[in-house]
Amino acid sequence: MKPTHAFIDEVTISATAGCGGDGWVSLHREKFVPRGGPDGGDGGRGGNVILIADRNLATLLDHRVKRVYQAEHGVAGARRNMTGRDGADIEIRVPIGTAIIDLESDEERLIADLTEDGKRFVVARGGRGGRGNARFATSTRQTPEFAEPGRKGGSRKLKLSLKLLADVGLVGFPNAGKSTLLRRISAAKPRVAAYPFTTLIPALGVVEFDERRLVVADLPGLVEGASNGAGLGDRFLRHIERTRVLIHLLDGSAAITEERDLLEGYDTIRAELAAYSPALLERPELVAINKIDLFADQDLIEPVVRALRDRGCEVFRISGATGEGLKALLRAAGRALDATDADQTTAAGAST
Repeated sequence: MKPTHAFIDEVTISATAGCGGDGWVSLHREKFVPRGGPDGGDGGRGGNVILIADRNLATLLDHRVKRVYQAEHGVAGARRNMTGRDGADIEIRVPIGTAIIDLESDEERLIADLTEDGKRFVVARGGRGGRGNARFATSTRQTPEFAEPGRKGGSRKLKLSLKLLADVGLVGFPNAGKSTLLRRISAAKPRVAAYPFTTLIPALGVVEFDERRLVVADLPGLVEGASNGAGLGDRFLRHIERTRVLIHLLDGSAAITEERDLLEGYDTIRAELAAYSPALLERPELVAINKIDLFADQDLIEPVVRALRDRGCEVFRISGATGEGLKALLRAAGRALDATDADQTTAAGAST
């Protein structure tokens, strides 16, 4: 997947299918056949506008530049019963995870969700070609001098909304070390710096361990009020919706250097997730206390570890900088994904 200079996850486009070609009006003319019959051909079908999910794309940037899509019109029929050529379809490629929303209904309506590579959806259908006058000949009307016009193609104004698909999503306050962690466990290169909000766009990394492969998403840091637009707002909260397991990072060093209450911070992030979508609280979650390499006495965070475990959390002490504790964390994430798959299989079996 090639990196882009801008991450665009929502655009509005117009899609118009081609009109059908007109039917043709003509009468057969041939030597020694003074009264030839009608031989006007049908018009061709207008082209469709089709959206296709493409795993090689990671952003909707291309559609911010080009917003209007028009498929080719069908060609009119011709004499000697020749049918006009169909208009070419226009195919628009979008990232996997793109939701297609119809903006012309009374309320914004989801009409398709492209969650698989190669999945196709026709957003505007080409108009039918008109029938030529040969189609209208009858025993009582042997030389009709009219034909049918082509039908108009469909047209829609659409919103494309991208929600990243990932196995694991990293959440937490700004500067909790999410980008450092992703750089450590994958080949992704998200921006890292010693100040908040260095991650302004989501980043994906592929992690390989124990003969398995995980896609991990580094999501911009959340702050109190994010679900109402604070900080980077809820713009990126929607990307959490399609992560199957959450790893909640807590900055262990902040509890010492800044005397920050890690439990209070944990509750704040959970509250923002719930405010955006209560279903996110049902997502499997692992808690990782990060940056343990920055302090020698780990007993200082032991009360926090015990309090989180008393709440039923699975807690890990890790260092994104040195790699300490990461194998155990990743293996736990793998087990959580396996459990999720098993639950879905059981649910699917029960519904059939």
